[in-house]
Amino acid sequence: MNYRSSIFVLTCIGLGFAFLYIPILSMVVFSFNASRLVTVWDSANSPTLKWYASLLHNEEILDAAWVSVKVAVINATGSVILGTLAGFGLARFRQFRGRFTLNAMTTAPLVMPEVITGLSLLLLFVALEQLIGWPAGRGITTMTIGHMTFSMAYVTVIVNSRLVSFDTALEEAAMDLGARPLKVFFVITLPIIFPAILSGWLLAFTLSWDDLVISSFTSGPGSSTLPMVVFSKVRLGVSPEINVLATITLGVVTTMIVAVSLWMARRAKIDKASAG
Repeated sequence: MNYRSSIFVLTCIGLGFAFLYIPILSMVVFSFNASRLVTVWDSANSPTLKWYASLLHNEEILDAAWVSVKVAVINATGSVILGTLAGFGLARFRQFRGRFTLNAMTTAPLVMPEVITGLSLLLLFVALEQLIGWPAGRGITTMTIGHMTFSMAYVTVIVNSRLVSFDTALEEAAMDLGARPLKVFFVITLPIIFPAILSGWLLAFTLSWDDLVISSFTSGPGSSTLPMVVFSKVRLGVSPEINVLATITLGVVTTMIVAVSLWMARRAKIDKASAG
C-alpha cells in the first residue's frame, strides 16, 4: 500500500468514526446545557448539573428505568440458560430427530421482523388469556417472555460457535480419570465457555434494554419500559433530561464494556501463562 492509499484509508476511517461519535459527543456536551432548548447553548449559565438533579426527581423516567432493569436482568438470565442448553445440544448432538427444526426455531428470531414477532406474541397472549386465564393482562411477565423469544437466539449462536471450536479432548481426559459427565460440564466445559456465556448475557441484556417494538405489543398499563417513555417524550420534542439519561446510559455501558474487556484480557493472560 502506497502513501496516498494509506492517507485515503485513514481519511475514510476518520470520517466514519466522526459520523458515528460526533453526535454522541454533542449529546453528552448538551446534557450540561442550562437552556431548556437542547440545540441552543446557554453560554452564560453553562455548564450546569441541574438537569441531572431534575432527572433524579422524575418519577416517570425512574419507574420506567426500574421496569427496564427488571425485564432485562430476568430476560438475560433466562436467555442464557435456554440459549446455552440449545447451543450445547446443537453443537454436541449432531444427529438427532428434530435437529433441523430446533436449529430453525432458535435462529428464526434473528431474521424475523420485530413487528411480526410482537404481533404474534400479542395474539398468543390474548388467546391464552381467553383459554386458560393466563396471563391476566399484559405486563412485565409478557414482556420478559417476548424478549426471551429473540434474545435466546443470539445466545444460542454465540454458545454454539464457541462449542464448535471446543477441544473435546479435555472432557474425554477428565472422564477417563473417573469424572462423571455432569462434573465434567461444571468443572471443565463451563469455565472454558464462560466468556461466551457472559457475552451472551450482556448482549441479551442490551437487546432487552433497547427494545421498543416488542415491548409496545406485549406491555400493559403501568409496565412501560424506558425506551417507550423516551419515544413518547421525543415525539413531543427532546428535553434536556433525555440527553442526561442518554449520557448516563452511555457511561454505564462504557464502564461495563471496559470492565468485561479487562477481565477477559486478564483471563486470557492467565490461561496463556498456565498453558506455557
